[in-house]
Amino acid sequence: MESGALNCVAAGDAEVSLRTNYRACLEYDGGPFVGWESQDNGVGIQFLIEEAIRTIARESTTVDGSGRTDAGVHAQGQVASFSLQTAVHPEKLRRGLNAVLPPEIGVVSLEVAAPEFHARKSALAKHYRYSVLLGHAKRPLLRRYAFHFPLRVHIDRMEQAARDLVGTHDFSAFAKEAHKKASCVRTLFDARVSSAGSVLYVDLMGSGFLYNMVRIVTGTLLEIGQGRKSENLVRELLAGAPRKDAGFTVPPHGLCLMKVHYEPPFSW
Repeated sequence: MESGALNCVAAGDAEVSLRTNYRACLEYDGGPFVGWESQDNGVGIQFLIEEAIRTIARESTTVDGSGRTDAGVHAQGQVASFSLQTAVHPEKLRRGLNAVLPPEIGVVSLEVAAPEFHARKSALAKHYRYSVLLGHAKRPLLRRYAFHFPLRVHIDRMEQAARDLVGTHDFSAFAKEAHKKASCVRTLFDARVSSAGSVLYVDLMGSGFLYNMVRIVTGTLLEIGQGRKSENLVRELLAGAPRKDAGFTVPPHGLCLMKVHYEPPFSW
């Protein structure tokens, strides 16, 4: 029996078969969807995967993601977990799901997981990347995956400000609707700003992220890079300065969940 499938256990005169747990790595273009969860105004990615499983495995189940990406946000390494009463070979299931899922969603890998594995609860760190297209050149092939920001920025200023984000802090000033959270304390293990040609990347590795946190961090760093805001702003915001002092919220289409880590070390 595979590692995630438990033996049957006796329950009176009947046998109760325990479920087989699966771990999937997903890649998707979030543009056409309202996010991981379905909303009143559209379909979510979670629902489509659950429907695909029901079609292939002929069984209903709940798919748990490592996190709830927002509308328009992409994923290269989203992790999901689910269980089935009737075990299906992972590769057969993966091929079947990819055959019925829309072209914007792909199951990159699928394996039987330990019974206690849970995509969200077992996660220790996540890596998000925000991509920004700099300059005035029009790049049609990047328009769905990078935010076009034609204004000049000093990347060294952004790099220095990003380093101030590392550590355990109250990130309330970098969150939308922070008042709805019991705590806005999060830990960032690393924060980097880099560039490749005309594309700038903001990479954040953390234990967890608040609503719009990566997008507000990126907008703040861009304004610091422009010189519109002080190089000390990040430290001031982490020390208690209000959300209104931070930068703008960049649009969702430049954001991608790159990888979810379930054991150290947390490498890029």
